[in-house]
Amino acid sequence: MKRLKKTSELMWVFGIVFVALGVTICSKADLGVSMIAAPAFILSEKLITLSSFFTVGVTEYLIQGVMLILLCIVLRKIDFRFLLSFVVAVIYGCTIDLFMLIFEGVVFNEIWLRWVMLIVGDIITAFGVACFFRTYFPLQVYELFVSQVSAKFGIALVKVKRFFDYSLLAISLLLSIVLFWDFVSFDWTLIGYSCFHSIGLGTIITTLINSILIMLSGKLLDRLFDPTPLFPKLADIIKSK
Repeated sequence: MKRLKKTSELMWVFGIVFVALGVTICSKADLGVSMIAAPAFILSEKLITLSSFFTVGVTEYLIQGVMLILLCIVLRKIDFRFLLSFVVAVIYGCTIDLFMLIFEGVVFNEIWLRWVMLIVGDIITAFGVACFFRTYFPLQVYELFVSQVSAKFGIALVKVKRFFDYSLLAISLLLSIVLFWDFVSFDWTLIGYSCFHSIGLGTIITTLINSILIMLSGKLLDRLFDPTPLFPKLADIIKSK
């Protein structure tokens, strides 16, 4: 099969669009979003009552901004690519807000349909993440944080990633409890049918299948696209920083 050449920049666009779309669909399924997306949804749910400014997308890139500051403190340096990663986070935040607006009136009532849409959302998100891995543009702050900490302290990337994911899950649970104080009153016997402030059984399912879906998506992309840069000079500038 002949692959479409010079698609590195296209992969970045696909990554932004598909990740934002996938996360939005998962949120509409109301069974729990991924542990990466959960903090933004939880904080936004609370902050939006104070000001309409704090949409999911805005809260998302504010969280990534704080994480970027922490990374700079840990590494004791500021890199050009760090700032570009924040720009990517802002673009992603605006995109997810757009999709949240488009899907605002969408409701999945039947439980079987909600589970189907959760899986659909997970597949779309994984496809987007796989696209991100095939572009020279900077990734979002989450991936940057994991890769930089791994390199700084000489810890295996997979170990840092696992600790990072579990930490975000713990932070999400803590935020949901502290911000809403309804942990005890929530009917946990219905966790397969609803979620506790964007955390639910769907969060666990997404965590379990995410890496597999990303791997399969990557194999499909490699058969269809040749992610060489359309603008090689720009690629050299970004990579050289």
